[in-house]
Amino acid sequence: MEQNKPKIVILGAGYAGLRTARNLSKMLKNDEAEIVLVNRHNYHYETTWLHEVAGGTINPNQARFMISDALNTNRVQLVYDEVENIDRDSQEVRLKDGSISYDYLVVALGFVTNTFGIKGMDEHAFFIQDINTSQLIRDHIEYQFSAFANGELEDEDALTIIVGGGGFTGIEFVGELAERVPQLCKKYGISPDIPRIINVEAMPSIMPMFDEDLVEYAKQSLENRGVEFRIGTKINECTAEGFIVGEDNELIKGGTVVWTGGVTGSPILEKAGFEITRGKVTVNGDMRAPGEENIFILGDCAWVMNEEENRPFPPTAQAAIQHADTCAANIKALIEGTSLESFTFDDKGSVASLGVSDGIGNVLSGKKLRGKAAATMKKVVDNRSVFLLGGTRVLLKKGKFRPF
Repeated sequence: MEQNKPKIVILGAGYAGLRTARNLSKMLKNDEAEIVLVNRHNYHYETTWLHEVAGGTINPNQARFMISDALNTNRVQLVYDEVENIDRDSQEVRLKDGSISYDYLVVALGFVTNTFGIKGMDEHAFFIQDINTSQLIRDHIEYQFSAFANGELEDEDALTIIVGGGGFTGIEFVGELAERVPQLCKKYGISPDIPRIINVEAMPSIMPMFDEDLVEYAKQSLENRGVEFRIGTKINECTAEGFIVGEDNELIKGGTVVWTGGVTGSPILEKAGFEITRGKVTVNGDMRAPGEENIFILGDCAWVMNEEENRPFPPTAQAAIQHADTCAANIKALIEGTSLESFTFDDKGSVASLGVSDGIGNVLSGKKLRGKAAATMKKVVDNRSVFLLGGTRVLLKKGKFRPF
């Protein structure tokens, strides 16, 4: 029995991968399957907290926890390595330092930034992509203030922070900046009239996933704290000086340029020969890749279709966790020879932070939240995520419990 037990390999310890590993370790006995989790780092980070790391309002270590704290390592083998390719014919995953075979494969490798081919964006902009890139943004912004205060930088534009993209990440990030910039001004003795925070969005509105009244509240709240918006403004190019925008090629100058305007699934998907639509695989209802009996694709790597509306469900953290629940149940079903279930999205709503004590949200079947009520709900959502992925012990170490 021991030698014939199937080997389940999970790629990525984000929301979907870590949740799948936790579920399977509880659902399957030791003699039923071998479970292996492969991740580049020995920690999981909360992707939905990265804007706080980048803004400098939380310590990077608060946004991550050790994978070994979240899993029973007697039940799940942890491999810290980088995935380079997937050979579906030989059922092997090629790693930077070797390879690993599988009977069942779960691909949950997360996202990479999508610049949509905007000239110069890859070369000149920062990205909120992981812990390290977010920490780099935080450090760079503080350096700009320090250098300006010391006379190393004389141009006031050095203290302008330009954020491209008015979706979830972009707006939550400028909300953190609205908290952080006044603190930096005080720390370095800089007039608060000098720094600027500018959000540039090509679409006619920011935060299109929220109702108009909530969007207007968010915009007004941020403008009251100094954020400037350039909505309906197309970015033509990113240079070392800033964004070139609009039909007249206006230059918006800044010392820090951050692109938050889009993500796409891991490039490993295309490299491995999966059929890709806008960077992701459109999976079957049971979360398997089309034509594959033993490969599941989850999280930011997957498009899961909402059949009623004929469009994909939004690629959110709550969706990724629910992908994992369906995937784990279906792997267990395959091993036991029982019927598989189809993914059903349980929409618990959306909440966006606008800084430490402000926010907007749609929860509980359409109930609208704004201000401190939304900010409080955001903490509840964040803590729930940590609990689902790490359990009580990790929640007590990393949860958000401090009052405003």
